[in-house]
Amino acid sequence: MNRCIAKLVPWLLLTLFAAQFVLVFVPPTEHGFHYRNLGLIPVVYNGRVQPLDTLARNTLRQIRRATTVPLDETRSFQLWRRPKKLDATAWLAEVLLNPTVADTRRIFMIHNPELMNALDLDSMGVQRSGLFYFSFNELTNAFHKIASEARLAASVEPQTRTVYQKQVLELSNALAVYQQLKNSLQPDDATNFVTELAMFEDSISPGTAALKARSAGADFDRAALDRFVGFLARYEHMSRACAALIVPPEPADPPDNWRSIGQVLFDSGVRTGKIPLQVKLLAQMADAFRQSDCAAFNHALQAYLAWLKTNAGHVLAKAKTELFYNRLEPFLRALKIYLGAFVLATVAMLTVHVWPTGSDTIRRSAFWLATLAFVLHTTGLTLRMWIERRPPVTNLYSSAVFVGWVAVLLGLLIERRWRVGIGTAAGALIGFATLIIAHNLSLGSDTMEALRAVLDTNFWLAAHVVTITLGYGAVFMAGLLGIAYVLLGLFTTFLSLNLGSRTNCAVLAKEKPHSRPVSPEIAVPGTVHHPVTNLGDALLNMVYGTVCFALLFSFTGTVLGGLWADRAWGRFWGWDPKENGALMVVLWNALVLHALRAGLVRERGLANLAIFGNVVTSFSWFGVNMLGVGLHSYGFMEGGFKWLLLFVASQLLVIVLGTLPKKLWRSYRKAA
Repeated sequence: MNRCIAKLVPWLLLTLFAAQFVLVFVPPTEHGFHYRNLGLIPVVYNGRVQPLDTLARNTLRQIRRATTVPLDETRSFQLWRRPKKLDATAWLAEVLLNPTVADTRRIFMIHNPELMNALDLDSMGVQRSGLFYFSFNELTNAFHKIASEARLAASVEPQTRTVYQKQVLELSNALAVYQQLKNSLQPDDATNFVTELAMFEDSISPGTAALKARSAGADFDRAALDRFVGFLARYEHMSRACAALIVPPEPADPPDNWRSIGQVLFDSGVRTGKIPLQVKLLAQMADAFRQSDCAAFNHALQAYLAWLKTNAGHVLAKAKTELFYNRLEPFLRALKIYLGAFVLATVAMLTVHVWPTGSDTIRRSAFWLATLAFVLHTTGLTLRMWIERRPPVTNLYSSAVFVGWVAVLLGLLIERRWRVGIGTAAGALIGFATLIIAHNLSLGSDTMEALRAVLDTNFWLAAHVVTITLGYGAVFMAGLLGIAYVLLGLFTTFLSLNLGSRTNCAVLAKEKPHSRPVSPEIAVPGTVHHPVTNLGDALLNMVYGTVCFALLFSFTGTVLGGLWADRAWGRFWGWDPKENGALMVVLWNALVLHALRAGLVRERGLANLAIFGNVVTSFSWFGVNMLGVGLHSYGFMEGGFKWLLLFVASQLLVIVLGTLPKKLWRSYRKAA
């Protein structure tokens, strides 16, 4: 391969992957309804301020496990067809502003045949990839049955619920969320909200006068009173039925004085006697949307955003940042690039003999792609920290994101030291896996949810949680490097490849297979000083250094956690499951290093102990949360036990492979 072309290929690939981000900064022009601006409107939901775009994405994930709604019926095998879809904000616009249409969208997922039979839904809905989706209208006749079954399921302990009971609870919760959304901006049966508000405003003065006259025992206008009280009852019900608080506080009000539309209208009737301008603008948006009047809708929307800029500018600025974060989708984009980097790094190692120069070019391409993904990963973490005003780790979702970030950082540093592709491959694989975990954790709720009281402290979140999560990421990196040592040593001759004077794939390729076999007598790191001459030695050094890093941060994080517990709960240590899990990680890392120093393990023993560290850390990270007990039970997660067992089984399988006789290892074969 021409030297100039070889140097350009990594940069061309990097440019190709980076070009997709230009669309985020230069969005296409919207010709109809300005959904992008609609998604900018800030609301309070689940205890925090967020743009409508975030509310739309999170609720649609909760209801449908996706962020789009298909509009066309396309069979699963018709891969060449791209059905039209509603994005999350457009779907939420229908729910808030035109629920009659939203009620026809098939968004409610049911995957349990028993539940479908119980609700008599066999002839309804649409099937996609083995899952059935139903509209709100199709479920109307089953509401009573769903509610009664959900009450029965709720009375059962979560750990003993059947699949049927879990499904009916999910469906009941999804319907409740949907109905709350329908009452968030207007009553769900409103047909002309602007006219209705005008009638309500006209009824306030005579209705109030009639109410005062009745209280004084004088004659009063019964019709005026009934009309006024009817409106008040309607808006009080709307206030109770909604979950999103859309109206921000006035400049003179406390910053947390957000109110629902129903509450504002009720207060207008009993206190001020006048409907605020911002509510009238929202009503104009609702009517224009229902009438498909794009110009009127966009005009009212711009007027409302202008009001927000004047009266709640700081809230609008924060919503803009979160909207940019949502549109950038940094973790989803990074996930895809990590996968590409892992594939390229693997190809580079597999082609080192047959295509030395090309292999090195592919390795460098993988490194720079992983670096690009890491920059995206870092950008996502930084934006989350800015939006939440918190350290990077606040819940299980963010811990998965941060563990991956730590592992990728270590992988890139390892690759800069040992330019053989393994650092890139290991970091990219962990980055990909942890972001997949994070994506699945995001399906059930808001990933920036309000913190529990015990966690509501930035200092201890930064000191304890971030530090111990650094240790988790390092343990997983050491474990994956151990897996690489076992698999490469057992099935390939790579461990015997000579590193030469420069550590890169092109130099490795100069050595023929078995030219320098791994010696059974070679000293492991920390026992005897010896030159690192082959890939096996380099891998052991990577494992050793990473375990040292993991021990430092896991120990420090555990001690800091004890200090935090002393302040929060009045004791340094209480043998809580989460505390025990953290201690297990510390003790295991210490055991690995002590076994190495004492000569109890050598090359393969070090690799196998590092691999078992994955088991210990996965239990500490996720396993104890599945117990649902202890002071750390606020991190409880359901449904992941099967995947945890599969992960543990895979690690034990690799450990078994790592204990096979040396004569079966291709990298040891000549030495044996």
